[in-house]
Amino acid sequence: MTSYARMERILRWLDEHAPSQPTLAEMAAFAGLGESHFHREFVRWTGVTPKDFVQCLTLADAKERLARGASVFDAATEAGLSGPGRLHDLCVSLEAATPGEVKSGGAGMAIRWGVAGSPFGRCALGESERGICLLSFLDEEEIDPAAVRATWSRAEWTRDDGFVAERIGSLFAPRTDRGDVAPLRAWLRGSAFQLRVWRALLAIPPGTLSTYGRLAEAIGRPGAARAVGTAVGANPVAFLIPCHRVIRETGAVSGYRWGVSRKRMLLAWEGARHG
Repeated sequence: MTSYARMERILRWLDEHAPSQPTLAEMAAFAGLGESHFHREFVRWTGVTPKDFVQCLTLADAKERLARGASVFDAATEAGLSGPGRLHDLCVSLEAATPGEVKSGGAGMAIRWGVAGSPFGRCALGESERGICLLSFLDEEEIDPAAVRATWSRAEWTRDDGFVAERIGSLFAPRTDRGDVAPLRAWLRGSAFQLRVWRALLAIPPGTLSTYGRLAEAIGRPGAARAVGTAVGANPVAFLIPCHRVIRETGAVSGYRWGVSRKRMLLAWEGARHG
């Protein structure tokens, strides 16, 4: 069997068996190859890892079930995810601020903000009716409210640490209940290039990694890895837009605006939840 025929056969099989979340060993066995050999061949033909491909199929399946009226819990579990938390993690949408909103500095917009603890340290969070516009890990005991408000200087900022504590708790909590999970929205201002990079970050599934070079290719700008790295570093919404899932081409875990040690902890935590 040719390499192409083998890959065509495994892709058809994955399309049928994605809800069972097949392991690398199961995929390799079906292909009749060793795990390492299969992994290399799969990436060579598809440009993504076998696990990434299965997660893409799973998300597409879940979205179709939601469109047909299934609950979030049923859509998640029937698609092969472990529960609504997995679907929640994969369904953050990014809404760009309009040029008019950027020019006005958010005039007329109400934003609730505050500071609360998380598993990875204290966080500052800001949210408008359009979505979360700020999520930043803090290393200092105090925070300068003026610095928080700088992005949307003319918006009406109201501090509500209680609201933020509940929001942060919900964002980081494991999803084991059967209740529906509201979709998350991020509302951000940035250049067209930054927004393309941030949307590409949302396509990296939990528990997996990408590189600056792959992101550059994903947005149609191969060779722009350095510019992509700058845009990744400018992400104003930690964790939800997962810039922590990007590593250097060498495999080095570095370059995280909220600290490399925190990045390593986030990756380990996601690996445990989604591995």
